[in-house]
Amino acid sequence: MKITDIRTYILGNPWKNWLFVLVDTDEGITGLGEGTLNGFAKTVEAAVHELKHLVIGMSPFDVETIGLRLFRDVYSDGGQIQGSALAAIETACWDIMGKAVNQPLYKLLGGRCHERLRCYANGWYRGPGTPESFHEKAKQVVAKGYTALKFDPFGAAWRTVERKDFDAALENIAAVREAVGAHTDILIEGHNRFSVHTALQFAEAMVPYKPTWFEAPTPPHLISSMVEVAKRSPVPVACGEDYYCREQFAELLKHDAVHIVQLEPQFLGISASKQIAGMVHAHNGVIAPHSAQGPVCSVVCSHLNMATPNFYLHEIFDEFNEPWEEHVLTPALKVKDGYLQPPEGPGLGVTLNMDEVGKHPYRVGNWLPLFRQGWEKRETVK
Repeated sequence: MKITDIRTYILGNPWKNWLFVLVDTDEGITGLGEGTLNGFAKTVEAAVHELKHLVIGMSPFDVETIGLRLFRDVYSDGGQIQGSALAAIETACWDIMGKAVNQPLYKLLGGRCHERLRCYANGWYRGPGTPESFHEKAKQVVAKGYTALKFDPFGAAWRTVERKDFDAALENIAAVREAVGAHTDILIEGHNRFSVHTALQFAEAMVPYKPTWFEAPTPPHLISSMVEVAKRSPVPVACGEDYYCREQFAELLKHDAVHIVQLEPQFLGISASKQIAGMVHAHNGVIAPHSAQGPVCSVVCSHLNMATPNFYLHEIFDEFNEPWEEHVLTPALKVKDGYLQPPEGPGLGVTLNMDEVGKHPYRVGNWLPLFRQGWEKRETVK
């Protein structure tokens, strides 16, 4: 079996344009992947087409070599853009492999490690960033059966915050804790916002509300800053969604400070993601992969998580996105009482609905401006 062509399609979701990739073979099996990257859909699409000549003619089963050709052999560090292009193509190859042997992806990755996957809700707090809104929407989330939920209570903060904004963020956290009760996990999203000192001030102040983790409190580029916060914070730190190669995770893990690792298969590909999950396992840590790109990313994470012994939590953004999203993939990934199962069909177990893709064209303003006031409303930026 040989790869004969690679095609791309962009769907204009209002808060992030989604990039889908289809890899064709000479035996008529087509694989599905995703290369979504906030603000860079067209750029990643161009990268896919610029790099595809490196893998056309190869066997889709040779994913390790495909990964080397798309990353090492280019001899340039294209960061998340290159990683997204690589992951889109490589994911589609895994989909092809599963279809060829008539097995779901998770069985190719090691088989079932869990009866079901516990999920946490994200994206549910769309609207005004007030305690009242957070409280009302959090109650709706737990009513759906979720036992964990994540949110960013910090508005448009960056590095430092004024005292009134500091207090407002804590009021949002308090409102969610009051709404969900004592036994629901609340996960505080930092979105790489803070300096070390501001992050530590927040970590200390949020302790009474018993958060399960403080996510990405500082920018990812200085691993030493993340490690410093993790070692001094009374709240466990989770991070990793921004990294796009094994070496970055090796650097993070050697400090033995972060034990909740949120690797992003969308930037790494499935082969590297599985290997990194093993690295985390060897460091006595757990994985909670980032799954807030598009619907294919969610499916990929479900297979990876099912086949990973040290899986912790699965992120669900899809249920709180546009209502038409459930028509993009067939069958749609469904959460039941706060848990899900990966699809049981061969490969990823889903197909892309091209009719639905055609209804939602690309738009320049479809991105998430996390440091702009009111970003949490998730409105198209003009």
